[in-house]
Amino acid sequence: MESLSIDSVDLRLLQALQEDASRTNQQLAALVHVSPPTCLRRVQRLRQAGVIERQVALLSPDKLAPLIGHGLQAVVEVSLDRQDAQALEDFEARVVKDDAVQQCYRVSPGPDFVLVVGARDMPDYLALAQRLFTADANVRNVKAFFSVKRAKFQPRLPLAQTASSA
Repeated sequence: MESLSIDSVDLRLLQALQEDASRTNQQLAALVHVSPPTCLRRVQRLRQAGVIERQVALLSPDKLAPLIGHGLQAVVEVSLDRQDAQALEDFEARVVKDDAVQQCYRVSPGPDFVLVVGARDMPDYLALAQRLFTADANVRNVKAFFSVKRAKFQPRLPLAQTASSA
């Protein structure tokens, strides 16, 4: 397998794409000061290498709330009885398949997992808790923290300092 190397142009491209992936190739090329063909080649190489996993639209929960309701968002700590590799992998494989699980982190120290989950309402969350936690005999403890306000949501990797200094 070919090893991947990235330079300051790649880092600037990645930073620009994290800020707004809807830019055209021409806009992106002008922003990072390369030709459009070079820009396209580099972005395709980063996609093929898996550095760019996918592009998605970020939705505004506040703008959607009048149309579909606020819903519930919770950060959930989960501790297991058994923490052997297989038990951790089994739990992780099961929860990442569930559409309500938006993020899943295996953490240490403290709980074994931290999940970010979304539900329509409390009955929907209770069904999720039954499905993911109560029905699993290996789940020892669950602590849920319900969001009352989202002050910041920024799903990007910190490249700015590296990109600007390179």
